[in-house]
Formats: sequence, C-alpha cells, structure tokens
Amino acid sequence: MSRSVAVSPSQVAPEGRDLTLDLTRVACVILVVFVHILFTGVGRAPDGSLLIERTVEGQKWFDAASWILNIMPLFFVVGGYAARAGWRSAQRRGDDAIGFVRLRLARLARPAIPVFVFFAVSLGIVRLLGLDPALVDTVAIGVGSPVWFLAAYALVQALAPWMIGLHARYGARVLAVLLLGALLTDALRFLVAGELLGIGHVPAGHYGIGEELFGIPNVAFVWLFAQQVGFFLFDGWFRARRALALVALVAAGYLVDLGLVSLGGYSWNMLSDQWPPTAPLAVLAVVQASALTLLRRPLEALLRLRATRGVVLVVGSRLMTVYLWHLPTIMVLIGIQLLLPLPMPAPGSATWWWTRAPFLILVLAAVWLLSLWLVRFEAPPHMGAEPSRQAMAIAVASFVVPTLTITAYGLDLPLAVCALIGSVGALLLVGSWRTPRL
Repeated sequence: MSRSVAVSPSQVAPEGRDLTLDLTRVACVILVVFVHILFTGVGRAPDGSLLIERTVEGQKWFDAASWILNIMPLFFVVGGYAARAGWRSAQRRGDDAIGFVRLRLARLARPAIPVFVFFAVSLGIVRLLGLDPALVDTVAIGVGSPVWFLAAYALVQALAPWMIGLHARYGARVLAVLLLGALLTDALRFLVAGELLGIGHVPAGHYGIGEELFGIPNVAFVWLFAQQVGFFLFDGWFRARRALALVALVAAGYLVDLGLVSLGGYSWNMLSDQWPPTAPLAVLAVVQASALTLLRRPLEALLRLRATRGVVLVVGSRLMTVYLWHLPTIMVLIGIQLLLPLPMPAPGSATWWWTRAPFLILVLAAVWLLSLWLVRFEAPPHMGAEPSRQAMAIAVASFVVPTLTITAYGLDLPLAVCALIGSVGALLLVGSWRTPRL
C-alpha cells in the first residue's frame, strides 16, 4: 500500500526557483499598492475646493510603521536570488553575460513602454487643455514616482554577472565595501552638499533637487548591497542560521538603523530615506532577508492552498503591470469620482479609512482588466542577434538615465517622451522589439 508524502512547494519548483519568493513578490506589490492608496488623500474641502494630501504621513504612527512597510529592499534581495539562479542556468546553457543582461533589460523595458506612452499622451492632452500647472505637477510627480524602480533594478541586474563573480571571490567583503560607499555618499550629501549650496543641514526627505543629486551614487551602492544579500540568500547562508540567530540579526539591524537616524540627516520615515536611497535601507535588506527566512515555513504552508497558488500564478504573471499601472489607475478612478461627482469621504476621516480596503479591491480589479491586453508585454520576449558589449552598455544607459531623471526631477511631458524614446531604443539595440504572440 503506497503512502502519501507531503511535498513542500519549493520542492516542486524548477531548479533554482523558490515559490515562496514568488509569493513574497506578489504580497509586496499588493502592499505597495495599498500604501500608495493610503498616501492618496483626495476630497473636497468644506468650501467645495479640491483637497489633495498625503494622508497617511500625517499619522503619528506612520514613521514607526515605515520601518516595516518599506519593503523595497526585499524586492532587490529577492531579485538577487533570482539573478543568482538565472546566471547559473545561463552558464549551463552556455550563455554569456550579454545574453543574460539583455533578457533582463527586455523584461523591464517592454512593460515600461505602454506606461510611458500613457504618460506622454496624457501630459500632452493636459497641456493643450491648459489645466492648472501646479495641480498637474502635483498629480504627475505622484503618478511617476514608482518608475525609479525600473532604473535601479535595471542597473543592478545589468551588473549582476560581475557582482556574482565578486561575491564568489570575496564574499562578505563586497557587502562591506558597498555599505561603506553608501555611508560616504550620505556623508557627502548631508555634511558637504548643504555647505556648498549654502542651505545648511536639512533632514532627509526635505532636500531641494541640488542636494538630492549628491545622493545619486547610492542608487548603485544601496541596491547593489541588497542584491548581494540576495546572493547569500540563494547560497543558503540565512537558512543555515538558527531561528534565534536570525531574530538577533533582525534586532541588530534595527538597532543599527536606530543609531544611524539618531545621528541626524536621515529621516525617521524610511520611505523618505528611499530617494535617493540611503544606508539605513541597505541595513533593512539584511533585516528583511532574515525575517523572510524566519517566515519560510508559514509561507510554504500558505502555498499548499490552491487559492494561494492561483493568486501567485495570476498576479505573478502580471507583476510589472500591477506595479507600473496601479498609480495611474488610482488617479483615474479618483478623477471619475470627482467628475461624476460621487460622494467622497474627507481624507483621514473614519469613513475614508474604512473604504480603503474596498478601494484596493477596485484598483486591483481595474488593473486586472488593463492587464488582459498589457500582459503581452510581460511575456518572454523574442530575441534577435546578440548585440555587442558596447551596444548593450548603450541600451542599459538609454533605459536607465531618462527613467532616473524622472525620479530626480519629477514627471513632465519632455521627460516622458525621453523615457519612451530611451525604452524603445534600448529594445532595438538588444534586438527585442517584436511583441510575442500569446
């Protein structure tokens, strides 16, 4: 008589793939959507005028909550794990670094093209209509804020094959160098830049664009650090630690960040420390990798449920679409409420808080409808002839630089057009322009 054997979800995944990480990605993206809904407080003032505020930031508890809610370091940790697994598979197939990088660039640039078309067309129409520029800037900067991830993730993934080599040779010393680079960049930004620009010492999250530019190198230092932590996660370093040691790592990481923000310069709000990224986020990468390892068994238990696997499959195949389109969708839905007009609870009121969860479901449903067509841009792309190393470098720069500029200066029509041209140019250079047939 045969005996049934329990099999964990990670055991039935393809080699090098951990389904608990797919579940983590999905959960993190949905959390990002919900946090952005909490940030978007739009309503009517008593006199009927339009009221726009970042509601959740006004809550006393939010700074403390941001130490948990800012899960962007975890994205790069999981991305490091995936890059390590992908590079191992590529080497077995005989692929080189150029083939590895161009596939990852195409998987980022293709979903970005429709959203940049939307931005360019929308901002062009708004300009023709002559709407209030201040209102347009407020909405555009908010809607365009998530695109920083495209630039940062494309950059670190493009460097992944070489960073994996450094990881294999030097191990934790690479982490030490990257963290030191992040700390020195922060020191330059907080201590030197203020004096040079004559502004003095200003907390993070309140800088003008001149001083933020001094923090741009941390786009590499901080997110490469988080990616390297992902390499350690792939190697099994975290799983080899006892639960008590992982709890100690989480506690030590939070203590280090507490010490850093107490020194001054950094914001107590970890979301404000995200642009430009700062050293506390690098420390959070270790904290979140440790916490993820502690949660591995509960995540595996969730994945034994058919409903959970279904959500991971459906949302996971549209992850970039959900990430890139959720803020435009939020703004369109709010615009419909304003135009009809539908009753809108005052931001921060009890009714407003109770309606956030239903609004999340509405946003996800609307993005799902969009994804029925947009999902083709997330399908595995066709690849032409392999580009030269120089063409590959130009392609990465063509995609990263305009997208990073939007993050630094805010979304407007010229930058939306530049980002669109850069994305199309990158795909042409890597030979992945043609849309696959679904």
